[in-house]
Amino acid sequence: MNIKKTLLYTTVLAFFAITLSINTQAQTKADRGQSALGIMIGDPTGVSFKHWTSSNTAFDAGAAWSLENNDAISLHGDYLWHSYFDVDKGNFAFYYGIGARALFIENADSRIGARVPLGFNYLFEDAPLDLFVEIAPIVDLVPDTDLNGDGAIGLRYYF
Repeated sequence: MNIKKTLLYTTVLAFFAITLSINTQAQTKADRGQSALGIMIGDPTGVSFKHWTSSNTAFDAGAAWSLENNDAISLHGDYLWHSYFDVDKGNFAFYYGIGARALFIENADSRIGARVPLGFNYLFEDAPLDLFVEIAPIVDLVPDTDLNGDGAIGLRYYF
């Protein structure tokens, strides 16, 4: 296993250890923290972080391993806007945003580009969790212009 994979796996395990050591009791909506940490599965697969800045805006970030490109580490950061649906329990929202992605590929040129995340997010009412599904078209700008995309489902724990 190369150093990048070892570093990524160690980081993921450390985040989960920290998350599990924080109060694991279910919290009411009023008690839910503004920040969340969890996993995303898809391309890329790794750690997802979200921090709410208001009731309908948030910052989102991810550190993950790209399944599309062998031995590639993907980092992204986004600013998101949420539009809520009327549901009986919890909070369900469509979200969209703007952000950046850096893809570090072993033995190849790294890529840097802009991304436009689009997704759905469900915040559970009786537990400090959210579930999300997202796609993100990407326009790579460095080393050349190219179209790509990310897509994942994930689960995050609020603290």
